[in-house]
Amino acid sequence: MRMSMGHVGRHLLGLAVAGLTLATSGATFAAELGQPAPWEWTLQQSASPVMDNIVWFHNFLFVLITLITLFVLALLVIVVMKFNAKANPVPSRTTHNTLIEVAWTLIPVLILVGISVPSFRLLFLELDVPKADITIKATGKQWYWSYAYPDNGKFEFDSLMAQDKQPRLLGVDNEMVVPVNKVVRVQVTGADVIHAFALPAFGVKIDAIPGRLNETWFKATKTGMFYGQCSELCGKDHAFMPIAIRVVEDQEFASWVETAKKKFASGGTSTFASAAGPTQ
Repeated sequence: MRMSMGHVGRHLLGLAVAGLTLATSGATFAAELGQPAPWEWTLQQSASPVMDNIVWFHNFLFVLITLITLFVLALLVIVVMKFNAKANPVPSRTTHNTLIEVAWTLIPVLILVGISVPSFRLLFLELDVPKADITIKATGKQWYWSYAYPDNGKFEFDSLMAQDKQPRLLGVDNEMVVPVNKVVRVQVTGADVIHAFALPAFGVKIDAIPGRLNETWFKATKTGMFYGQCSELCGKDHAFMPIAIRVVEDQEFASWVETAKKKFASGGTSTFASAAGPTQ
């Protein structure tokens, strides 16, 4: 069955409108800070100096890889067009070319050196924990997280996924709360099996291993809610132990600390304590 030109035109127009709508909705979702978005194909928006460097390094490698790929493709096209049997019936018997051999050895070495310098700089930035303004201990358990604040009254609470909160599978009953523009040292361990503490917007990902205390850090430069998840397969409910961090101003953080001291003074870990209050 043939389609008329009018039907074809309307069909193409419908596809264009659907694509535009999808792109617009994707852009709208992508504007949400600190969480994944439907159809997202880029990194999450950065909210820390470490993630700023990760984004820069990612973009640098992307440009470099693209240039290398285009160069190799151009060489292949030249070989196919210039050295096929029809264009070159009498093949060359050249076996060595000193300049080319030096070039294809030296240029890749220089490229690898150019990659290694920012790579090592980024690794040192991630691993060299600066002087911390606040220390938080995160313990991975099957299947939730516990957070302790040894610098702010030594209280501790559990953070479990909340079925009635958005975003789905990321909302929790008790968020980790930290002040903005402060260096937060996170000491990470596991209580039972290996977990992993990962939060994309901060550029943080570190294993939580039983019997071992790993350490990472972040400095949130924007206020708001930021979400992550356990990124190490840890059992049947691995997909249901999210990480939620609320970044607030200093005064709001101090107020939350005083509330949290009272909430968790008795050792109970299921009482809701949120910087936004219990009405959420």
